[in-house]
Amino acid sequence: MTSDLASLSDKEAPALGFHEHDHDTCVSGALAAADERCAEKGLRLTPVRRKVLELLLQEHRALGAYTILDLLRDAGFGSQPPVAYRALDFLVENGFVHKVERLNAFVACAHPGENHSPAFMICRVCDAVAEAYSTPSKGALGAAARAAGFQIERTVVEAEGVCPACVDKATS
Repeated sequence: MTSDLASLSDKEAPALGFHEHDHDTCVSGALAAADERCAEKGLRLTPVRRKVLELLLQEHRALGAYTILDLLRDAGFGSQPPVAYRALDFLVENGFVHKVERLNAFVACAHPGENHSPAFMICRVCDAVAEAYSTPSKGALGAAARAAGFQIERTVVEAEGVCPACVDKATS
């Protein structure tokens, strides 16, 4: 059985999250893109929603809702769970954030504004998360779905392993 990730094109193959980059530009660029997208779509990126997105962008790893709530409280925002959950619901619904089911946590989307099925690579050592494109409708899962007459609407592909920064730690 072939992997759904094996069907990625060269354009889609690089995973975002494990490579070196200008982190400040990454965060500020993503926030500016979120502001622009919200303005285009008539969405309201409230200060709490923006801060949650900023926190997730700064971390480059998945954060649980209660960790996010603690960080919000430290930043002077509300400390009740609905504050974090409402912001996360908005961000997920509008494609700025994904839920990583395996970790019951959230990560900023590496491809906001694009209709895609993410594939997550989760480091078991440091919890870093990289996002790549997945095309389940073209891989083995898609073939099985077509054979069953099933139409895939949403998928979550998650792989656990060791990121490049943790390889030496994992083998020691």
